[in-house]
Amino acid sequence: MTQAESTENFLDELRWRGLLHQTTDEESLAKSLASGCQTIYIGFDPTASSLHVGGLMQLMMLRRFQRAGHRPIALVGGATGMIGDPSGKSEERNLQTAEQLEENVAGIAAQMRSFLDFDGEDGFQGDNGALLLNNFDWMKNYSYLEFLRDVGKNFPVGGMMGKESVRSRLNSEAGLSYTEFSYMLLQAYDFVHLAREHGCLIQGGGSDQWGNITAGIDLGRRMLGKQLFGFTAPLLTTSDGRKMGKTERGAIWLDPERTSPYAFYQYWINVADDDVMRCIAYLTEIDKAEYDELAESTANSPGQRAAQKRLAEWMTELVHGQAGIESAQRASKILFGGELGDTPDAQLREIFADVPSSEVAADQLAGDGFWIVEALQAVGLCKSGGEARRSVKEGSVYLNNVRVTDEQQRIKGDDFAGRSVVVLRRGKKKYALLSRDAS
Repeated sequence: MTQAESTENFLDELRWRGLLHQTTDEESLAKSLASGCQTIYIGFDPTASSLHVGGLMQLMMLRRFQRAGHRPIALVGGATGMIGDPSGKSEERNLQTAEQLEENVAGIAAQMRSFLDFDGEDGFQGDNGALLLNNFDWMKNYSYLEFLRDVGKNFPVGGMMGKESVRSRLNSEAGLSYTEFSYMLLQAYDFVHLAREHGCLIQGGGSDQWGNITAGIDLGRRMLGKQLFGFTAPLLTTSDGRKMGKTERGAIWLDPERTSPYAFYQYWINVADDDVMRCIAYLTEIDKAEYDELAESTANSPGQRAAQKRLAEWMTELVHGQAGIESAQRASKILFGGELGDTPDAQLREIFADVPSSEVAADQLAGDGFWIVEALQAVGLCKSGGEARRSVKEGSVYLNNVRVTDEQQRIKGDDFAGRSVVVLRRGKKKYALLSRDAS
């Protein structure tokens, strides 16, 4: 396959996946990509020490370009992060300290190494090794007067005022500060710097970055006399327009300390039928043939949730590796009566975060132990002793997902198996936790 054929197929793939939302000059961009290895960059705002699902969308875009033979630059905004991008925001961000930014940049940089092959790392050899750059490195010694002279003079205020990211904020109740207004200049200059120092001719981003990207293209024409290219992908949203990657408990992070592999897996398992195929197209590398099979299954047999299961498996393995997917699947099986095994306390509490719970004093577990009939009432699975006894006789009571067959059974310290909780179940779906009082 020639480079031109490879590029043509690559752009076709982006199209069927719905990832080409806006392009500045698609015909010229295609010719540029067909001419050989090109360099593309996407910026990442270091608002936290971990990326979340929204950032994964752009990280996967860089990964797609690299796999098509092009060189990706992942740019972490150590300088622009001090300002805060007003695009898509209804009010000004809280400015971060230098120490917070440094910690965030380091955390994001470490995560990116799991998705891209970086130049000179892990024995990677080739012309398209990824670069990980921080714009603070070229902005830290740039004086305000020099920046105004070199960059500011090339920005017509009328053009800046016409950008949607500026207009929407100017007309809002919160308004737009001069600090935020200046953000566009900084991001535009990043594109110029990368074009000059690394031959980067292409910038990508989410659709909310269109104004910043076109500003950089215009600045490149004025300062360098070069044609630069830009494109955006759609934002990752649900069918009703809400941003994906959010739950009642907060954002879905790539950091397992913030969002466990189990919670990450469960998020994708529970994606709505109306959204699942778009998630597969946007975020995975599942090919068109398998995509069509999953789409057909979703349309004809939605109850099987084949697409959701495939999405959850693919995403969890990508982000958390084989150990992560195995842990997540094992935890998920516990919800359907699987053995607890050596599942730790923290994961059990996470799996059953929304079920009733009660504490039992340590002295109640000593000697004869805590009567199962009383335990069922204590956690609220049964309203009376009679109801609890009937449930045991019917075979619908489980301790740690093992059926209880004797209504005289007692819960003892050994049942905790080194944990601080045991799991009680009545029927197929009614769960509760019984905690051992640490005191």
